[in-house]
Amino acid sequence: MGTSPDAAASTGQLAAELLGAMAYGELSAFGRLSFDSRYAPTLHDRSVLAKIAVGAYGNFALLNDRLAEMGIDPEEAMLPFQRSFDHFHERTKPGDWFESVMKAYVIDTVSSDFYRAVATFLDATTQQFVDRVASPDQATEVLRVLLRRALADDPRLASRLALWGRRLVGEALTQAQRVGTEHPHLGPALRSGGDARAAVKRLTGELADKHARRMTGLGLTA
Repeated sequence: MGTSPDAAASTGQLAAELLGAMAYGELSAFGRLSFDSRYAPTLHDRSVLAKIAVGAYGNFALLNDRLAEMGIDPEEAMLPFQRSFDHFHERTKPGDWFESVMKAYVIDTVSSDFYRAVATFLDATTQQFVDRVASPDQATEVLRVLLRRALADDPRLASRLALWGRRLVGEALTQAQRVGTEHPHLGPALRSGGDARAAVKRLTGELADKHARRMTGLGLTA
């Protein structure tokens, strides 16, 4: 049985919303990481964060091209997410290098989990594309290593970074709930019986559990 025109259109609109959110997330990550690299204690660390920023821009370019191939104006796809993403970053400005690295790590991993979860509602080709762009990569491991090194060098950082991590994930999950319920195709796509808000709440619970396991791996309390 073929897919109805309405269902196909809805799936296409969901893909446009998801890729638009991802594209603006990567573009804003590029600017944020480039700016935050100024906190780095050494030139080596500064270059590491700058390299991760370049990777974020590379992901943005891939998403931008994919949207264009779909016949969608990338800027129009990103604009609905600009205000909420910018507001999130305004609320979570790091105070130093360690908080910058923790923020990059938390946002990278939580957003990756969220995007890949939503992508399961899309066609196989788009899902594979999202998995490729959003899957944890070398940058994620680099950030993890930087955090472990910092915590080993100064165990006193643990309580402060644990508190900062809890604040970040709380803000990130609130952002995920907002994105999932305020946008016309993302919310309904997450519904599997019941309303979209309940489905998004279940999803954010899963994201929180994964975050807690990563924090435990760092020796921190989520």
